[in-house]
Amino acid sequence: MLLKDREVLVFGAGKSGISATRLLQKQGSKVVLYDSNSKVTIDSIKEKIAIDQKFELLIGELPDKLIDTIDLLVLSPGIPTDIIEVKKIIARKIPVWGEVELAYHFSQGKIIGITGTNGKTTTTSLVGDIMKAHFAEVFVVGNIGNPYTDYALETTENSVIVAELSSFQLESIVDFKPDISVILNITQDHLNRHHTMENYIQAKLNITKKQTQDELCILNYDDKILQDVAKDLSTKVMFFSISTALRDGIYLDGEDIIYSSQGETYEICNINELRILGKHNYENVMAAVGIAIAMGVPLDCISKAVKEFRAVEHRIEYVETINGVTYYNDSKGTNPDASIKAVEAMKSPTILIGGGYDKQIEFDEWIESFQNKIKCLILLGDTREKIAQTAKRHGFTNIIMVDSLKEAVRVSALKAEAGDAVLLSPACASFDMFESYEERGRLFKEYVREMISIKSL
Repeated sequence: MLLKDREVLVFGAGKSGISATRLLQKQGSKVVLYDSNSKVTIDSIKEKIAIDQKFELLIGELPDKLIDTIDLLVLSPGIPTDIIEVKKIIARKIPVWGEVELAYHFSQGKIIGITGTNGKTTTTSLVGDIMKAHFAEVFVVGNIGNPYTDYALETTENSVIVAELSSFQLESIVDFKPDISVILNITQDHLNRHHTMENYIQAKLNITKKQTQDELCILNYDDKILQDVAKDLSTKVMFFSISTALRDGIYLDGEDIIYSSQGETYEICNINELRILGKHNYENVMAAVGIAIAMGVPLDCISKAVKEFRAVEHRIEYVETINGVTYYNDSKGTNPDASIKAVEAMKSPTILIGGGYDKQIEFDEWIESFQNKIKCLILLGDTREKIAQTAKRHGFTNIIMVDSLKEAVRVSALKAEAGDAVLLSPACASFDMFESYEERGRLFKEYVREMISIKSL
């Protein structure tokens, strides 16, 4: 679609919406940037990201007369496709694109799309490092915090685009087609947005919907949902597994990560050479290895990059050891499955800080994962009562309720003994008390480090 002089409504004045507006301005579009939040102002937008004021800003209610004038709607990822304003636009047969879809129409080069309930950011960061070690033009974009639209016009036919894609972003793609897609896993999450597990699964599978046999999809063999859907995909499929030796794919053999092709095997690395913890990270490494092999990166280059890779911020991130107690920041553990993986990665008796924004998901499997490892559960946020009730139902009763993250850190320090770990892994999003999981994680680290100078508590 040629967008010069077209009327385009950008719905959502956050980071993605502002980046989409910037790209559309460069295409000569007539842009209306809309947000229902009355606190949004031109000045607040300029404070977030500098942007030309060659657009109209509309706040509050979306008038029907404006809907009748637009040629395209560009949705920010945080805007659901089933709200009344979007339904009105769809009913008028007006094209609806997500920010990722918009960027796709103006980018060039090879595209690697990475999704999954958990592990997206770690895998995307690792793939970005491997690609940068071998290719000259690499762009790491998407849900990782770099809007795709900020970089689309900089790409060339020699570029490699590594895109982390959330279910929110995949919900609104139309023609987007990666050369290599990856689905790391699918577990219950975001049901407040997608309403049913079936809808959530379909949003994830959208990453493959335009792919053909000329493209590749890499899947987790150990995920039953993904194993079941693999036979219905129109793509070539490569599997990875931590439990099964594969004739063609990547798998864990004892402590070695192996690539197998037509029965010939190649050792990539030993897991003890990695700088990231936990079985889930072995899966992330295997997915990244599969991508790199498909992109033609030499095995020695892949091996070197995975051994050098360090954990991303807020994902089982070591913070400090104080009075013999080790503190870990897993603020990115925003759902039970992610937090289960963090719990499993702990090697010491652990005091766990959890709770947060309610995404209408259940916590039974998370509590069951505690076994004898979790000594005490410290809860805060909207879900604290729901989690406490679930824990008691499963026989776990050593629970302390707190009102703030700072209090949670202080109580954890009081309860911990030398040799213990304190783990922030909330199993919930952060929006009840914080702007983002990043803010929650930064504050946790700040509160922990404030204790370093305290001799006794």
